[in-house]
Amino acid sequence: MACSSSALLPGDATAFAAALRTLINNPQFSDVTFLVGREQQEVFAHRCLLSSRCQAFHSMLSQSQEVRAPLILRQVQPKVFLAVIEYLYTNAVSLNNLIALEVLTSSMEYGLDDLRRICVEFIKNTLNVEQVCEAFQAAVAYELIDLQKYCLTFIENCTQEVVQTRGFLELSEPAMQIILRSNCLAIDEVKLIHAVREWAHVGSAVLGKSVREMAETVVPGLCLALLSPSELTTLEEENRRDQLIPVENLAEAWKTLALCKRRGTRSSLCRRRRGTLSREHHHRLDPQHK
Repeated sequence: MACSSSALLPGDATAFAAALRTLINNPQFSDVTFLVGREQQEVFAHRCLLSSRCQAFHSMLSQSQEVRAPLILRQVQPKVFLAVIEYLYTNAVSLNNLIALEVLTSSMEYGLDDLRRICVEFIKNTLNVEQVCEAFQAAVAYELIDLQKYCLTFIENCTQEVVQTRGFLELSEPAMQIILRSNCLAIDEVKLIHAVREWAHVGSAVLGKSVREMAETVVPGLCLALLSPSELTTLEEENRRDQLIPVENLAEAWKTLALCKRRGTRSSLCRRRRGTLSREHHHRLDPQHK
């Protein structure tokens, strides 16, 4: 008696995906409608496909028993939502720099790990000075460590250009704290302090906080002891206008300079960043820099 055998033999995946692509936002045979974005643009879809591909949609659609009742999604752009739909229908997605970060956000919200991976790779491969802070902010917010490290390295290599972007001024306090902890920033400390001051003033206007409140958690990341005595004096004069830096922080910087000058001893209290311009007292501040 002959033994029976069986096998799973794949057909043409390209043709299958192309056929499913014709169903994207196609009202024919659709059984669920979404009203997307502020403009409430209609997007047509199929319950069985969405619920089988995404647990978040499965839960959402299970709660909506009335087939014809549209589901309202105000917080997502239609182009972004359609990119998510495209991925769910075809396992591929069309991305560009204008929507990639928002598609990444949607992938996190909908629990689509593979789409998240695709977005992260696209963002890394197309990263530029204008968008790196926004990408870094998203990475920090969603704890995407790999993307966070990649963006930080980019920021370290192009710091002087990055601090002039709108994205830098819109960074959150936690994101700014991470950046200021880096010793690899390619910028001198004076310019970095000026950039942080501008960031604090913008945040103050937007959030209704004082400049000092806005910068309270990030100021410890500034290396004031890297400044020369004349630069510290100038900083104190600027500080009288907005109280960006607490007096005790300035006093500590003066104390460090005085100890180095009087005792001639080295100190590890402050390490130079990669872009720090050399000053006479630096060889005493950081033993790693002769």
